[in-house]
Amino acid sequence: MLVAEKICTVDRTESKYIQNPYQTAPTAVVQAVVGTYATAAFTTTEDALTVADEVYCAEHIYDFEAALAHFDLFAARVDDMTASVATAIDKYVLNVLVDAGTGAYTTLTGGFTTAANWNVILANLLSKFAGYADNFRGMYLVVENTDLVGIVQSQMASGFNFADAALNNGLVSNQAGIEIYVVRSGTFASYTPGSYGAVTNSGHRMAGIKGISIYAAPRGIQYEEKSVSAKTGKEVVVWGYIGAKTWAPKLGLVIDITIA
Repeated sequence: MLVAEKICTVDRTESKYIQNPYQTAPTAVVQAVVGTYATAAFTTTEDALTVADEVYCAEHIYDFEAALAHFDLFAARVDDMTASVATAIDKYVLNVLVDAGTGAYTTLTGGFTTAANWNVILANLLSKFAGYADNFRGMYLVVENTDLVGIVQSQMASGFNFADAALNNGLVSNQAGIEIYVVRSGTFASYTPGSYGAVTNSGHRMAGIKGISIYAAPRGIQYEEKSVSAKTGKEVVVWGYIGAKTWAPKLGLVIDITIA
């Protein structure tokens, strides 16, 4: 499952540089009626997303491989390569955003795999977002497939219709107003996503408000095929450009979840 596009604002124009300046928050003053006031200074800070990374997958498909296969090898391989690039972009975006987010939460011991923790985790996450107008955009939680052991057990033990839905079809998608997205194990990782630098997200998960983060993918995913000297068939490369950021005033609404 690809998640980044569902929780972020996405820009696929050819913009390499996206600006979003922000101002310091104004403070209202309550005082007795005197008819006078004091002015305060404020500042404007530049905030920008720069697309600085690319993701690619390149292979050579020999003519005899395509000609002797019992299916359209070329089309199937390009589809697989495109999926590989899209998955790498998704992993990049999630890891960059959770690493930069300043919100933090540590689960109870046992994390998501302990059924008794699930409702407590949801309540604690809701408390992070309650009272902000932005939460009406929708709240999300991204977990890995191995976390479902506790989540599904808890949902199946809930009351009546909700439990029936979980028992019948493995309900996971939404609970307590939080949309739940599931990615494969290893998506949250400790590695170096391009120019961003090293992240240490192994054992972490992510929650936040939808639409407050942005990722830019100029022109989307592209592919090209070309002839190569001294080789039959075609060289194929699939690639995409990527940059991701949460605007500075919203960083606290991206929650880096540590599994205890």
